[in-house]
Amino acid sequence: AAADVVAARLRAVGVVRGSRVAVCAERSAELVAGLLGVLKAGGAYLPLDPSYPAASLEYMLSDAASAAVLTFGTSVATSVPVLDLDGVFAASPVPVTPSGVCNGDAAYVIYTSGSTGRPKGVVVEHGGVVNLLAWGAEVFDKATLARTLFATSVSFDPSVSQMFLPLSVGGTVVVVRDALALRESPVEVSFVDLPPSALRAVADSLPATTRRVNVGGEPLGADLIERVFADSDVEEIRNQWGLTETTVDSASAVIRRDFAGEVTIGRPIANTKIYILDRAGRPVPVGVIGEIYVGGAGVARGYLDRAALTGSRFVADPFAGNCGRMYRTGDLGWWNADGTIGFAGRNDFQVKIRGFRVELGEIEQWLGRHPLVVQAVVVAKYDRLVAYYVPAGEVDAAGLREHMTAELPGYMVPTAFVALETLPLTPNGKVDRKALPAPDGDAYARMGYQEPEGEIEQAIAGVWAELLGVERVGRFDDFFALGGHSLLAVSLV
Repeated sequence: AAADVVAARLRAVGVVRGSRVAVCAERSAELVAGLLGVLKAGGAYLPLDPSYPAASLEYMLSDAASAAVLTFGTSVATSVPVLDLDGVFAASPVPVTPSGVCNGDAAYVIYTSGSTGRPKGVVVEHGGVVNLLAWGAEVFDKATLARTLFATSVSFDPSVSQMFLPLSVGGTVVVVRDALALRESPVEVSFVDLPPSALRAVADSLPATTRRVNVGGEPLGADLIERVFADSDVEEIRNQWGLTETTVDSASAVIRRDFAGEVTIGRPIANTKIYILDRAGRPVPVGVIGEIYVGGAGVARGYLDRAALTGSRFVADPFAGNCGRMYRTGDLGWWNADGTIGFAGRNDFQVKIRGFRVELGEIEQWLGRHPLVVQAVVVAKYDRLVAYYVPAGEVDAAGLREHMTAELPGYMVPTAFVALETLPLTPNGKVDRKALPAPDGDAYARMGYQEPEGEIEQAIAGVWAELLGVERVGRFDDFFALGGHSLLAVSLV
């Protein structure tokens, strides 16, 4: 009834089939009612997270040309009609005629980060959402979806399945402030869907009623799988893979308590085709890494008012006849012999170090295998690799460097190792790489600092410090442990 009230109010201010309506509200029952009301009115919702900077919200509102804005406990600067969701559950029911939307109509527009520094709106159609929900209702029983946790930012597309999947089978959406609420007070939920970084923070606090856990958005490590099964009564974990441009999830891997082996992203979900192609667009053999392309029902319409960008990423599907399209994901992967897909990170997480192409995800995996490393992320800074990690005990940069050099070539070993109590997260629960601090002197694999003695040592230390970009160099420091390599050594001569 509340959704009908919202739909009637939106139509009264001119919202029609195809209109875009912004919804700016904290996670709440009113938010869910507002989104459903937009859909009932025939519009496409534009979710705005109130925690985002005002300038960012204003840009998305303007770029999407919203016909109206729904708010709840928030304020938005705009010239279009603003409707408050407060009181919609107490309002008298209002009959709403069907909007007539079909599979090809837009359901929502979610903005994702763009290479230009401006986010880009992804237009997702009803057909893709219906396919996702139909698949979810088939693979998850009603008991699993009876009480589904909604802890994700509404601007992050997993919110689509967290809200609408349980509602589609008569379940309940359990709204919490964020995932950390599971640590603070008892929450009865049967189904949890979180990125690995957020799940790691609450793995030992999952409610006893939790039957299944979905994980996605970041690579899932075997150590986290072991923790979840050891610390909870969870029966099954699903490692989900997909992008906003392919309607949340495109592949899924089932992981049960008897799991052993490598973590994969599984197989394509219903009505979805996945191709792994080389640079010439040819399918790669089993075991060979290529770029992942997605075709089928989940492929979005494209980027809002970005025809050139849409044309470069949403391309014709040569394997599906004349009318098919597929999305170039930028993710890398390979086929296993059993038909599952291995995930190898992103094209844009590849960097060049000393002329070598390096996949940051591979280095992160090796670092994460150290028994005293709980979580790790590696970034490239100033042509050097810097590792950030959450330790589970006493471990220093020297020990980690020794661990890495035993497994990886020198150019793939991080120059610095920065220990953090926790890795910074974005509002979506992913690691916020931009918020990682600069490494200090303790981050380098070095012996206890001793000041250089004599003019010669001091002169050499000064040259090394300038060349290596470090604050100071001690008399017993190792040139290579501080990030030096043969190319830099040549420049010393």
